[in-house]
Amino acid sequence: MTHVPMSRPLRLILLADAAASGATAALLVAGAGLLERLLGLPVALMREAGLLLIPYVLFVVLVASRPSVAVAAINAIITINAVWTAASVLLLASGFVSPTLLGVAFVLAQALAVGVFGLVQYVCLRNAGRSAIA
Repeated sequence: MTHVPMSRPLRLILLADAAASGATAALLVAGAGLLERLLGLPVALMREAGLLLIPYVLFVVLVASRPSVAVAAINAIITINAVWTAASVLLLASGFVSPTLLGVAFVLAQALAVGVFGLVQYVCLRNAGRSAIA
C-alpha cells in the first residue's frame, strides 16, 4: 500500500507536530542569544537547529493538508522524529556541549516530545492503513 486516506487523528498529530516544531524553530532562531546563558547551549547550535526545523515544518504541513498521504511521507516524518530524538540524547552524552541543568531539561523535554510525536504518528499510520484495507 503506497497511500492511505488522511485520518483525522493522523492529521491532528501532524499539525500538532508542525505547530510545536514551528514554535521551537522560532524560539531557537529568534531567542538563541537570550537562551544561551539560561541553557548553556551554543547560539550557533540553537540557531542552526531552529533553521533546520523550518523546512521540516513546511513539509509536515504539506503532508497534513492532503486528503490521502503517501506512506513513505509519513515514514519519513517518523524517521526524522526518531533521528532528532536520538541526536538530542547523543548531544548530551557526547560532551560536545556543557548545558546547564535547565539546558539538559530542555533538550530532554523536547527529545521526549518529538519521540512521542513519532510514536503517535506511527500508531495513527497503522490505524489509517487498517481502515483503508477494511
